[in-house]
Amino acid sequence: MKTTAQILRDYRGPALFSFGFRPFFLLASIWAALSVPLWSLSYLAAGDTAAAIFTRDWHVHEMLFGYTAAVIVGYMTIAGANWTGHYPVAGRPIVVLVAIWIAGRAAMLAYPMLGLAAAIVDAAFLVLFSLALWRELLAATNSRVVAPTIVITLLAIANIAFHARTIIPGLGPVSERMTIGLITFLIALMGGRLVPSFTRNWIAQRKIASQPAPYGRFDMFSLVATAAAIAAWVALPDSHISGALLLIAGIGLLIRLARWKGWIAARDGMVLILHLAYFWCALGVAMLGASVLFPADIPATAAIHALTTGAIGIMTLAMMTRTTLSHTGRERRADRPTLLIYCFANLAALTRTLAPLIASAYSELLLLSAICWSMAFAIFALNYGPMLTKAWHRAS
Repeated sequence: MKTTAQILRDYRGPALFSFGFRPFFLLASIWAALSVPLWSLSYLAAGDTAAAIFTRDWHVHEMLFGYTAAVIVGYMTIAGANWTGHYPVAGRPIVVLVAIWIAGRAAMLAYPMLGLAAAIVDAAFLVLFSLALWRELLAATNSRVVAPTIVITLLAIANIAFHARTIIPGLGPVSERMTIGLITFLIALMGGRLVPSFTRNWIAQRKIASQPAPYGRFDMFSLVATAAAIAAWVALPDSHISGALLLIAGIGLLIRLARWKGWIAARDGMVLILHLAYFWCALGVAMLGASVLFPADIPATAAIHALTTGAIGIMTLAMMTRTTLSHTGRERRADRPTLLIYCFANLAALTRTLAPLIASAYSELLLLSAICWSMAFAIFALNYGPMLTKAWHRAS
């Protein structure tokens, strides 16, 4: 089996397929910029034709299993290569995965006509990638790949369950909670590695004495509490025990975030955005707990969108911008378009989270959130697209 370095050294094809993050980040950003406005306009206009295609289920699926899955797969082609040293990172395997992902998006648009065939085409993407991860895991000795491999495998199962709702309706809500919970835990877990690490590096470069707290027992408690709370919520979404666990876990994640001293590195936009993304994760988990305990005061949909539009949307953009710059030979610096991406993403999360809380302005806030979301991803596609499609750039 060739090593990652050998695969990349021998590759002679288009730059777009020279590493898995390139096509997936670009296509995911374009899809995110298009799909949310399509759903919002369909929801607000309630046209018969559009409503039959851009349903609520389509919107949920495409955000979780279309956009987010593409970003995770793109990022894992880098992380997996670093962890195992052997990975199908370039060329034909990436082209095949991209083709399957695109086929899945087309199939979901034609779902009313294709039905089961569309479900099979769409489900193939995560199933095949999880099988590739297991192959690498069995060949490697690095334990860091175990948790992401399990999470992605569970995402593949959740996607199958999502489609099976047409046969067993009860699987629908369970699969949605399971997916949101898995991605939230992935952010809590991997964000807990990346956010303090990048913050520590920034502080060390400037020889500042104060440092983020090292990983310790409190971090372990926070992750265990988050996993337990999410598992309880998936199984018993209306239980006060689930609500209490989620509230405790959210507070634990907020304290964990504070221990990383992000305010010291707030001058660097690419570091600050990681802390903001983790803040949305902690806030969303706490809000979800509060929505279970106090449903009359905190709508569940507000908490869900703090996690999806907020934590997932902002963390994926943070990692997409940083990874693209790092792996195309550019300086990791948040220029003006990048700062605009971050601003629009946070505005999208804020307005979408507030919309259920301000019923009188719900439609206006929903539309504003869709515009801000679309702007964030359109700017990413326009500004980072050329970097993703061109060969390695050597910074001067």
